[in-house]
Amino acid sequence: KLAAECQSAGYPGTLIPYKCDLSNEEEILSMFSAIKTLHQGVDVCINNAGLARPEPLLSGKTEGWRTMIDVNVMAVSICTREAYQSMKERSIDDGHIININSMNGHSVVPQSVVHFYSATKYAVTALTEGLRQELREAKTHIRAT
Repeated sequence: KLAAECQSAGYPGTLIPYKCDLSNEEEILSMFSAIKTLHQGVDVCINNAGLARPEPLLSGKTEGWRTMIDVNVMAVSICTREAYQSMKERSIDDGHIININSMNGHSVVPQSVVHFYSATKYAVTALTEGLRQELREAKTHIRAT
């Protein structure tokens, strides 16, 4: 529906929606396979998904924590890996991987319901810096932001 709205509004470019459950690695890999088939691969990857559940450290449910890790940490890592591999196999040396984070990835607020979420977003901060270092080590011009 959004793609049709964009087209009828006369926006340049094309929006191509693809349904993907980011807590499911098979669906993520299927999405990257479809992108390869339809568009040759990925030049820019924007990791923007985030999930917050009200699960405090002292009383939270394991399933809520696990879901936040799957979406906020694992999906970012899997999408980053797959985007980099897509760029590498096509000799794209000026791609970009952008991790959209949260202020909760830089400071812990005094609200118990977001403490575990904050931990996952601190992980995104560390993953982004680690990615920058690995890209530098690989002597590529692919950027990480």
